[in-house]
Amino acid sequence: MPLIWSAISAHGYGHAAQVIPVLNELGRRIPSLTIVLRTDVPSHFFEARMTVPWELRPARLDVGCLQHGPITMDWDATWQAHRRFHAHWETRLKEEATAILESGADLVIGNNPYLAMAAGAAAGVPAVALASLSWDEILDEHVDQTQPWQHAILEDMRRAYGQATLLLRIAPGLPMPAFPRVKDIGPIATPHPSARDRLRAHLQIPNDEALVLLAFGGIPLEHLPFDRMESMPGIRFLIAGPVPPQSRRIRSISSIAEPFSTLLSSVDVVMTKPGYGTTIEAVAVRTPLVYVRRHDFADEASIVPYLRQYGRGVELSREDFLNARWEPAIRDALTSPEPALPPPACTGAADAAAYLLPFLHNRTGTPCNS
Repeated sequence: MPLIWSAISAHGYGHAAQVIPVLNELGRRIPSLTIVLRTDVPSHFFEARMTVPWELRPARLDVGCLQHGPITMDWDATWQAHRRFHAHWETRLKEEATAILESGADLVIGNNPYLAMAAGAAAGVPAVALASLSWDEILDEHVDQTQPWQHAILEDMRRAYGQATLLLRIAPGLPMPAFPRVKDIGPIATPHPSARDRLRAHLQIPNDEALVLLAFGGIPLEHLPFDRMESMPGIRFLIAGPVPPQSRRIRSISSIAEPFSTLLSSVDVVMTKPGYGTTIEAVAVRTPLVYVRRHDFADEASIVPYLRQYGRGVELSREDFLNARWEPAIRDALTSPEPALPPPACTGAADAAAYLLPFLHNRTGTPCNS
């Protein structure tokens, strides 16, 4: 019975969202497949999404980035957290390699903890990165030139990534030159059909009012301007988290029995940061985006051009977002034209499975169903 050790960064939920469709596709082709999820992403995120047998073994495999809410990065704190993480690198590497060996894993798939790549190599198990970014690429432009230890950490990251058997680079993705062998695959998303009429009936929203979904990923917004949101005529909002009593125009996602992907395809506008999962899925279902850039997170350099080419996006400045001047951008998004080009097909899960099946076949010695 083949087993995959799936190491997933817990920096938000986007990394898990990229991996799950691939694991499900592999499970469809190999009915006996089982998965160990090696991550601090909470189990509830996987429960409604995974269709293949899985077990969660919590562990912190990387630092990612430290943030104050979804759009404010704290690079000093991030570097200090990496320094603490790397102070025990050899111990972490030995423990993770031992855990992989003891599990009997046939393949390590990482998105994208560099520790997992090095541990897979140490355990003698093929280690494949499946990702649109790598942490060395994210941190590279934030190195303090007066701190040599930051350069040393970057080099440690790159050496670890360099031990990967293969990188499956998800489109649109960063270059990631630390990986010696790269194969490009299509975008990964699992768009759902629209349930617009059902959602509006449930929420009792008239057809002449716009419904806006606030979707800033797994790192929640710390504050929302509820009074200003209530004062925007003709606009209703869906948010994660609690809603003040007596709200007329704001509802919590928790009150709606629909998957997030169904909400994304059913609303009129999504307000978000340009993260991978929400952006690619919104482009696929033609939902307009109002997006707030961080400007200091490297993967925006690949995601924003993709949105501009294939989607309907209106940028809202950070200042206007923080001061709740949202209404003009929302109305611009509602009237934004359809793009001239259709979006690329979301073939990434099937593409990845085609590359990964031979690793499982070679390890198990048994044929894999296609």
